[in-house]
Amino acid sequence: MNDQIKQGEVNKSVWAACDTFRGTVSADVYKDYVLTMLFLKYLSDVWQDHYDEYKKQYGDTPELIDELMTNERFVLPDSANFTTLYKARHEPGNGERIDKALHAIEEANVGKLRDVFQDISFNSNKLGEEKQKNDILRHLLEDFSRPELNMRPSRIGNLDVIGNAYEFLIKNFAADAGRKAGEFYTPPEVSELMAEIMDMAEGEEACDPTCGSGSLLMKCGRRVQAKFGGSKKYALYGQESIGSTWALAKMNMFLHGEDNHRIEWGDTIRNPKLLDAENRLKHFDVVVANPPFSLDKWGVDTAENDRFGRFRRGVPPKTKGDYAFILHMIETMRPRTGRMAVVAPHGVLFRGSSEGKIRQKLIEENLLEAVIGLPEKLFYGTGIPACILIFRKTKADDKVLFIDASREFKSGKNQNQLTTGPGSHVSKIVETYRKRESVDKYAYLARPEELAENDYNLNIPRYVDTFEEEEEIDLVAVRAERWKLKADLAALEEKMDGYLKELGY
Repeated sequence: MNDQIKQGEVNKSVWAACDTFRGTVSADVYKDYVLTMLFLKYLSDVWQDHYDEYKKQYGDTPELIDELMTNERFVLPDSANFTTLYKARHEPGNGERIDKALHAIEEANVGKLRDVFQDISFNSNKLGEEKQKNDILRHLLEDFSRPELNMRPSRIGNLDVIGNAYEFLIKNFAADAGRKAGEFYTPPEVSELMAEIMDMAEGEEACDPTCGSGSLLMKCGRRVQAKFGGSKKYALYGQESIGSTWALAKMNMFLHGEDNHRIEWGDTIRNPKLLDAENRLKHFDVVVANPPFSLDKWGVDTAENDRFGRFRRGVPPKTKGDYAFILHMIETMRPRTGRMAVVAPHGVLFRGSSEGKIRQKLIEENLLEAVIGLPEKLFYGTGIPACILIFRKTKADDKVLFIDASREFKSGKNQNQLTTGPGSHVSKIVETYRKRESVDKYAYLARPEELAENDYNLNIPRYVDTFEEEEEIDLVAVRAERWKLKADLAALEEKMDGYLKELGY
């Protein structure tokens, strides 16, 4: 275990593997190839490690070893092993061989990996014509065969190293991917903030109806592990509409050791897949999401006759789907324990017409608990500031807490950040949320009457006054200072004239 690898080494090596594609294929295309290869390499290394271990113990009984290997978390056919693919890397047909290997892995683990590789093809023309494609994939196999990327459990010990490397790649792809990044990744500090506020407990179930690559959902699970001595007594549910992103979420879950999950593929508004035994929307203790901002064509055509009754408070505008996701999430909160945190653009706080009516009803039903304003440039692909809305089925009071956290952040060139840990931006927001009291120029606990007086407009500056009065200027003191400076200047001029005369000017 002396050569246990450091996280930084693995991260550096997997990021270097991307060099194979740079300049040939765009990042939003090659990210799926690199992430899938990382998953394949990990499965192969675990399989080989366990096989070698059994061979040491039962070397003379191969039948027993084969029998023991059928109980592995993932079963790996010989043809689908990374080593087999690597050995054949100089031969034509790398793309086809890798695709066949992925198909064989899926077949052997259909309960866990059904359809996970259907949206990725290493034999695709996206990688160029046959010779170029074969060369790129040979380099990729060579990159992943480097000693730093030996992911055998006997060497790395902790599965977190691999999960973290996967997360590191996703984060870096998000930083590079511009506008598309919001589709699959929420900045980790924002996920951390939402998970801390939701404070998931043992035995609870969490759901993210627009789960992307699953990072936000897993942060909720990690909260349980941190509080209850590594406990895995919780379940994670998610739905994702983009096939390739859904596959990322599945692989991400497995690489983090999150086997107790159910991630469905499909459009949450038009075709919610997380249903109970009676074919109704399943309820959850914790519901979190970072849905697409103001989605056009979100499914207004089917909303009027929604069989789940999600839009009984009103149908959102057809070109802005923010409240469609919020209303879906409201319906999936479990009675009594249900709470939710959703990221949204500021427009949801003050826009009128149907959105105004929906907002008023949610407030009158005493479901809205808090509104948290975030800094600008926090999210990948958009510079606009967002907010987090917290709803709860059973509130302690009838008030709404407003927190203006928009002015405190760590500044970055392209991306601003919230700091985490003790004394950080995130801990200040969480502590303020938990205390539920007004804080001068930072938070305000509003009574229902105040919300009604403001026509249920939730724009944060209406409640949190951040105006800083300018210091009064003492004109007499300023005038005296000015006279003194003038006198000093005259004395200096006189001195300067003396020096110039001495020098003969």
